[in-house]
Amino acid sequence: MKTFFSVLAMMAFSLGVAIAQEPAEENDATGLPVPRFVSLRSNRINARSGPGARYPIEWVYMQKSAPVEIVAEFELWRKIKDWQGSESWVHKSMLAGKRFVKVMSPGENNIYAKDDYKSRIVAKVEDEVVGEIKKCPVNSSFCLIQFDTIEGWVPRQILYGIYPDEIID
Repeated sequence: MKTFFSVLAMMAFSLGVAIAQEPAEENDATGLPVPRFVSLRSNRINARSGPGARYPIEWVYMQKSAPVEIVAEFELWRKIKDWQGSESWVHKSMLAGKRFVKVMSPGENNIYAKDDYKSRIVAKVEDEVVGEIKKCPVNSSFCLIQFDTIEGWVPRQILYGIYPDEIID
């Protein structure tokens, strides 16, 4: 009987060790490429100096849908780089996978009817305005962007939130 309990205790101990070594069910690493662009999910997001709530807030982002680049991942936290080059940590729940861009060229910028500088100008947009990416075709220096109720083609080189040769259909 003593041997039975010893074997039973050894099995329970072994099972406990095996369970402890299993990876967590919720995998914190997304498996998505880093770096990658995402957008801010809310109008008020705390940017911290490190990956956790115990780290001090460095600043607060106040522009929902603004694009940011994830440059590192740690557990539930993402290190992001914004359009000004600043890096900070935010909780992953504050980020969305929907792609947006921010116009970076100062002053008024043209929105074209087609992906061609010679096409009709449908509107003008100021710098720092955020729009949703509809598509960025292969071999095109333009992206189709939706700014509220206006949709048109904008030159890639004035946009933050898309890589130079990235294709979005």
